[in-house]
Amino acid sequence: MADQYDYDVLVIGAGPGGYVAAIRAAQLGLRTACAESRETLGGTCLNVGCIPSKALLHASELYEEATGGHLAKFGVNFQGVSLDLDQMHAEKAKAVKELTGGIEFLFKKNKVTWLKGRAAFQDAHRVEVGGQVVTAKDIVIATGSSVTPLPGVAIDQKVVVDSTGALALPKVPEHLVVIGGGVIGLELGSVWRRLGAKVTVVEYLDQILPGFDGEVRKESAKLFKKQGFELMTGTKVTGVTVEGDRASVQVEPAAGGEGQVLAADAVLVAIGRKPNIDGLQLEAAGVALTERGQVGIDHDFRTNVPGIWAIGDVAPGLMLAHKAEDEGVAVAENIAGQTGIVNHDVIPSVVYTMPEIAGVGLSEEAAKAKGEVKVGKFPFMANSRAKTNRDTDGFVKIIADAQTDRVLGVWIVSSLAGTMIAQAAQAMEFGATSEDIAYTCHAHPTHSEAMKEAAMAVQGKPIHI
Repeated sequence: MADQYDYDVLVIGAGPGGYVAAIRAAQLGLRTACAESRETLGGTCLNVGCIPSKALLHASELYEEATGGHLAKFGVNFQGVSLDLDQMHAEKAKAVKELTGGIEFLFKKNKVTWLKGRAAFQDAHRVEVGGQVVTAKDIVIATGSSVTPLPGVAIDQKVVVDSTGALALPKVPEHLVVIGGGVIGLELGSVWRRLGAKVTVVEYLDQILPGFDGEVRKESAKLFKKQGFELMTGTKVTGVTVEGDRASVQVEPAAGGEGQVLAADAVLVAIGRKPNIDGLQLEAAGVALTERGQVGIDHDFRTNVPGIWAIGDVAPGLMLAHKAEDEGVAVAENIAGQTGIVNHDVIPSVVYTMPEIAGVGLSEEAAKAKGEVKVGKFPFMANSRAKTNRDTDGFVKIIADAQTDRVLGVWIVSSLAGTMIAQAAQAMEFGATSEDIAYTCHAHPTHSEAMKEAAMAVQGKPIHI
């Protein structure tokens, strides 16, 4: 029966979810195609998101280390350091090209057909891609997300930019106003602050980093202010006016009150992302949406229409590349008749500022709402490797169930938080208790010893504080 279709599986979108789903489906012996309208594969993440932002974050960290005198205490002295922003952008572009080209190679290696063009459903098994109609037994919607617009604020990608424009500014702004105190705004704000810009973050809520552990949010705000960020929390933007190469940002207290105007030469709109469904003609296939405009799915990633599936940012859940990747593997396995599972309770989140901020599982507030908990914390100020490296900002925090000791959440503020959180995620995936982590030998001297000590602190018995 499968021969009546052009493909066994058609994946719409070649971002982290889509390209992984396509490769995994092909590995499982299914005739697979992937529709993608960009000139390169990899979606937002590789082209204008995770990868280029990390390239600029790393480069700007090196620049700040060289210019800020941070290395002098180690006997490393610099003179005449200058910024070549064009070269910084060129190295970023090189990294993107290498990685997107790598996916194209993997498509060829695994015999995945790349259908170039935008996809639109004709019915449940027929999709038009770039002017041609193809059929598939199973179709995976993996179209990702795009920037949520701020009503009344026009993005021109010159003065008022979204995350894509903020990755390509041709010069360092004198004053960058970031609208939104979430992950994207703080990461990109960090890049330009390190390179010399004054950065003001305007956040509607009373704290930055919505959804993160409360203690972590407070500590992060303290560190960002110490670095020179101006954080205007509890503040809403009522308008942005552009004149020439300058912008006036009108703000006022979120609770109401007297407003003020911020003068800026760059404004970044980073208030969130929305699922990409425009032009897909989902109605032609009968695919139902959730109240929030995402594609509705069940536990196995099935939509309401048999044979149509959805993963990643276009579906409910955290909008994270690694979550989409795991769903890509799982949906392909489900289509192939295997059992594909993603534990959505154990999806780590990372903010790639300096220090990094990472978490997995429940915040202390969310855990307490479910029952009694025990909390252990250990500061990097008391960690020998961090102290030796003069890298003592932050802490590890472990939240465990008071009765069972099972770890419910782990939060880390540290230069190495993004890497360290993997241990916590794996421990939680295996149902570890804080005692399991505490009695696991950690190499000395390493930052990871703080994880062990935080686990010991859950029992009230850390060694080094």
